[in-house]
Amino acid sequence: MEQRDRLMKAAVFEGPERMSVKQVPRPECRMGEVLVKVKACAVCGTDIRIYYHGQKNVIPPHIIGHEIAGIVAEVGEGVSDYEADEPVTLVTSVGCGKCKYCQMGYVNLCPSGKALGYFYSGGFAQYIAVPREAVRQESVLKLPQGISFEEASIVEPLSCCINGQDYLKIEPGDTVAIFGAGPIGRMHAELARAGGASRIILIDLSPQRLQLARDCSSIDCIVDVEREDPVEKILELTQGEGADVAIVACSSGKAQQQALQIAAKKGRVSFFAGLSKQNSTIELDSNIIHYKEISVFGAFASYREQYLRALELISSGKVKAMGLITHRFPLDRIVEAIETAKSGIGLKVVITDET
Repeated sequence: MEQRDRLMKAAVFEGPERMSVKQVPRPECRMGEVLVKVKACAVCGTDIRIYYHGQKNVIPPHIIGHEIAGIVAEVGEGVSDYEADEPVTLVTSVGCGKCKYCQMGYVNLCPSGKALGYFYSGGFAQYIAVPREAVRQESVLKLPQGISFEEASIVEPLSCCINGQDYLKIEPGDTVAIFGAGPIGRMHAELARAGGASRIILIDLSPQRLQLARDCSSIDCIVDVEREDPVEKILELTQGEGADVAIVACSSGKAQQQALQIAAKKGRVSFFAGLSKQNSTIELDSNIIHYKEISVFGAFASYREQYLRALELISSGKVKAMGLITHRFPLDRIVEAIETAKSGIGLKVVITDET
């Protein structure tokens, strides 16, 4: 192989607010590994935080990005389940394979788990080598016919939303209130509608995102926090009963408190989005949980089976992934892509080699 064929273009994170797009050695496909040519990699909120603030599991220089879709470029020795040019997406979490959580399939909860785009190199590059441990855990998922690479880049965040909603048991007749009109809040709305929710209320303070939400058929009511109190408004909309399900899809302790206040009796509340470590403690009235028999759940990442369900929901059209993608950038404009995602002017931002 000539020297130029041993290189690839990659966006290398070199520290907070320092990202260089340059030629780096193309990863080799070793025994038990799969080499994937990246066709699309969406920008996650975590990628934004890493770019601006760094992250303990990301040691620069490093290639981040974990919402990945592409085609199999090479198959390592000992791997027989994949062929060149097969379209695939990748499960982010890589477990140890031995602990009780891995044994139950919950690799996202593995105490010693690692992840693509964090410990391992990620997808903001032309190629990514899927490590042997991930291949062994069947983390390379073949795409159904008809699903585009851009749609497949939405599978990872959608699978995380599925993980959150698995606890909530949304059913016909439920009123679902979602705090946060960003891409994750919108995915939760799509999922809740697919699950049969009768009414979906979206709450935010961003005029741009609320405007985008007005054209979404999955959303029945919009609450503009700048103009009205969300607790009062939701109680008014539900004749004082509150929402059967409340999902906090934004990093706001105040929203978490309000979610408890608007939950109906026997309501289910998801603290889906985490808070910053510097401000992760909130005050709550535990009597609300006690007397109204409210269930409060957390959610972190996702696992393989939920990726498969996300693929089915997108390929079947039950979740319209393309409607969530508002911006596309080539790899050379990665910083502009991250800044756009952070600005809130759109929803999902995707890095694609087809732009």
